[in-house]
Amino acid sequence: MKSLFNREAYLEIQERVAQLKSTDEGQWGKMTVGQMVWHCQVPLKVGISNKPNKKKGNLLVKWFFKKSLYNDKPWRKNLPTSPFAKATESKNFDSEREILQELISQFHQLNKRESWNPHPLFGHLSHDQWGKMQYKHLDHHLRQFGV
Repeated sequence: MKSLFNREAYLEIQERVAQLKSTDEGQWGKMTVGQMVWHCQVPLKVGISNKPNKKKGNLLVKWFFKKSLYNDKPWRKNLPTSPFAKATESKNFDSEREILQELISQFHQLNKRESWNPHPLFGHLSHDQWGKMQYKHLDHHLRQFGV
């Protein structure tokens, strides 16, 4: 499984994000490409901020979905989106893509971080699991838009 902490996977993702165009249409789902690049920022910001939270994760979500975050099996199309990561208004593609590329870079630079606070939905994730989850989320949405 690829990880955003791996240099080759990081460069691959950055190249794929650079290939996106404002006219790209999703092959599934309802998001525009601008909304998708905004949406992809949310989990990166969670990992980068590493803020402590009192939640230990949602037991049902952890039980059913957590292992799919960091295995080689692609996510299925049209998975539900967490309300706090759902883009409900239009987004400026160019500026949101620039922000996304910077966040991907910032996250990749955390490849030596040793201490991670629990994820608000999935609870404790190891360093390795964080890197794989971020890669898999980005890969899922880039495939959604054909890159």
